[in-house]
Amino acid sequence: MNNDVKKLVTEKANELLSAASCCAEAKAAAQDWLDALGTDKESEATRKLIAELEMDIMPVDGLIAFAGSEAGAQVFGAEMAKQVEAHGQALKAAGAKYCDCPACAAAEAILARKAELL
Repeated sequence: MNNDVKKLVTEKANELLSAASCCAEAKAAAQDWLDALGTDKESEATRKLIAELEMDIMPVDGLIAFAGSEAGAQVFGAEMAKQVEAHGQALKAAGAKYCDCPACAAAEAILARKAELL
């Protein structure tokens, strides 16, 4: 992995750590990756980070479906769920593949460099 990719992924891993929308498992994988940089555990931590982010990143259709569901209304509140659903529809109309919350945006940026990471 070249230094530009390492710098970008380090920045995005730190964004994952500070994102309120990031799940505990992705935060742990990001921290483990940061801790493994420059060690013999870096390759394994990289594979684990990628696997975790691939599981966690929210496709825009999933965002729309969740926000429009009863569970979405319980998580976001009824009014906010409607706004999130509308936002998801706008993202989809604009051609977005994934949710654009801070965690998903950081995950997407990392996954876009997957080939260079592995």
